Amino acid sequence: MRLLFAALSFLFFAAHANALDVSDLTNKEASSGLKAALIQGAEKAVGQLSAVDGFFGNKEVKIPLPDALKKAERAMHLLGMGKQADELVLKMNRAAEAAVPEAKALLIDSVKKMTVADAKAILTGGDDAATQYFKKITSVPMAQKFLPIVKKATENVQLAQQYNKFAETGSKYGLVKKEQVNLEQYVTQKTLDGVYLMMAKEEAAIRKDPIGQSSNLLKKVFGALGN
Repeated sequence: MRLLFAALSFLFFAAHANALDVSDLTNKEASSGLKAALIQGAEKAVGQLSAVDGFFGNKEVKIPLPDALKKAERAMHLLGMGKQADELVLKMNRAAEAAVPEAKALLIDSVKKMTVADAKAILTGGDDAATQYFKKITSVPMAQKFLPIVKKATENVQLAQQYNKFAETGSKYGLVKKEQVNLEQYVTQKTLDGVYLMMAKEEAAIRKDPIGQSSNLLKKVFGALGN
């Protein structure tokens, strides 16, 4: 089992030379190394997104106006409603930044509960296998945690309430996408998308350079795979 896990790990992490040999590793170390890598990635992703401008200042995850409002954004500016549109964008992104810390415990708990079968699927899966595991396990409870925070952050934004009324009617005529009928649900989903995007980036970084990680255990486990 020890050699199997080491072999699977090799498929997931790039080979790097190290003084250790694979035979020096225990199955427990290999499993712990993988979990340590995922927890480290989760903590970093959450830390980046929950900071001020973690969403608003990051073009990769910044939450834009829903399509229906985005199409009318220029007209809103011409009609003197530009400040309302800008306020809504800021509020949506601040809501996401406020909600993201709730993800940390869920992500870490999902790693701690990971079975050998889960680990094997991640190690033998695609480039984003770990991220897909997180999506499967955490997306529903994470959305449940995010939604009340998003609602609280946007409840006093007049344009948000106006949009919900318009979107409900507009969806009946195909003018608004189903996933954008409710602004709070829209922001919640975009927040989830941002979390998993950053998790995927962290996963890619670990795959590319496992030895660049700070944990001595990670260096021991994944460095040995190069021999």
